[in-house]
Amino acid sequence: MGKGQPSYTDEEFVAAIRHGDDRALAQLYRLHLPMVLHLVQQNSGTEDEAKDVYQEGVMVFYEKVRDGSLELSCQIKTYLYAVCRRLWLKRLAEKGRYGGRLDDHEPYLVTGAEADLALAEQRDQQFALMEQALSQLGEPCRSLLEGYYLLDKSMQQLTAEFGYTNADNAKNQKYKCLVRLKKLFFTHYQEEEQF
Repeated sequence: MGKGQPSYTDEEFVAAIRHGDDRALAQLYRLHLPMVLHLVQQNSGTEDEAKDVYQEGVMVFYEKVRDGSLELSCQIKTYLYAVCRRLWLKRLAEKGRYGGRLDDHEPYLVTGAEADLALAEQRDQQFALMEQALSQLGEPCRSLLEGYYLLDKSMQQLTAEFGYTNADNAKNQKYKCLVRLKKLFFTHYQEEEQF
């Protein structure tokens, strides 16, 4: 490794990342980037595309480590390769530059990464649907829910900000807004499921 940087085993990487060690994550990122650059560039991709794919792959790994759901049955390098390879083949297929099927090579890379990637993609899709529902919600509901859930504002702060007479009225309005948001979200979610 570079001068002054500790060298981690896979277990040490996972433990350090789980405890919020940004240096370990940065070192892991640098360590395996060349592998993904090679993979993507040898398969019709550019350096920027490789970096995008690798960033996504590292985020899947990072989120699984942080939430404690990572079940690593291989080396981190293999896991990242499998995730990034799958992401790249999917991008090629979307661009019409990959004629094979994504599962043609699956027996050779059984790492558990595929399931993790599928869950991450599903969660991203749900976030996009929630964002779409939030944008259709309108004001003041949108700002009220964003203030409470995303900006961690207290009911007292929201009461003052939105001019409610007391915190109970603000809480009641937040509940009504949340019910409307859920209806919008599930309407969009059901529409997506039909396609």
